[in-house]
Amino acid sequence: MEKGVVPYRKHLSSDADLVTTYEATRAGFILQALERSKRATPHVEEARSLRVAAAAAKDPAALLSIQALYGALLTAAGVSDKAAKQMNDNDKDEAIEGFIAGYLEPAGGEFVEELVYRFLLTRGDALGGTMRNVAGVWGRQRVLRSLVAALGIQSKRYEWRHGASHKWIRGSKDDPKIEESADALAWKTGTKPRLLVFNKKPSFIGMNVDVCILQCVRSQFDARKNDPVGYLALGELKGGVDPAGADEHWKTARTTLQRVRTEFSKHEQSPDTFFIGAAIAPKMAEEIWGQLQGKVLANAANLTVPSQITSLCQWLANL
Repeated sequence: MEKGVVPYRKHLSSDADLVTTYEATRAGFILQALERSKRATPHVEEARSLRVAAAAAKDPAALLSIQALYGALLTAAGVSDKAAKQMNDNDKDEAIEGFIAGYLEPAGGEFVEELVYRFLLTRGDALGGTMRNVAGVWGRQRVLRSLVAALGIQSKRYEWRHGASHKWIRGSKDDPKIEESADALAWKTGTKPRLLVFNKKPSFIGMNVDVCILQCVRSQFDARKNDPVGYLALGELKGGVDPAGADEHWKTARTTLQRVRTEFSKHEQSPDTFFIGAAIAPKMAEEIWGQLQGKVLANAANLTVPSQITSLCQWLANL
């Protein structure tokens, strides 16, 4: 970063630059549709297997005698996997019996089709929840990949934490899918350690923050996460591309970031705050731009514009 250049001015010249284009929205919807189709495939295959297995029953009541269908019957009754964990066996039996009496028996000879249809309804609801989470994951992956690239261009060594195993791995140029596995990055700016973590809830803030960057070595995080001293930047990251949810995402992010600034000020600390969003409407862009000019936000970027994310991640890499 050139001396004296305001970070966001490297990639933004006005609020209009923040607005998500129609083309970017369309591309995002296509990507989501393809991902939904991919994730739906296992559910469709389950439904096909269910149809074949249930066809062995001469009537709805006979389904109860096929032990292998118990879980599918529970799902078709509208009981999610999460809800099932909170129910005892009697509750589950009651739900299934009520479902058979209320929906399958009235379907007559079409009870197998009704069973499969109800099964897919429940699985579809679960898939909808998964897709809402996918948008956040996509956003995180884009930021991770761009930040790794920024560190690589500057020949900065880094380590990344494997999200599933929590093992730290030394970064290399041969990590083609690091963004799909990593949930934290560690590097140095000069001789000072830097640590980026996602979706943490510092006790003194009392809210989850999407992105936190601290000045600490990775082994110190658990001891330092609830200490206001050492935080360099905190940001909100909203990866959903649907314009209908843009304002709500910004309101949520704005509230969180204001809470961050308020709580840190109580401890006489003032880390930078930033916002990254995929769906940014014109009115929303005006407000974000106003916060940038007013030095409320230190930086912001549209997730669908690669040059903006690259610039913001270069800033993060050099904090």
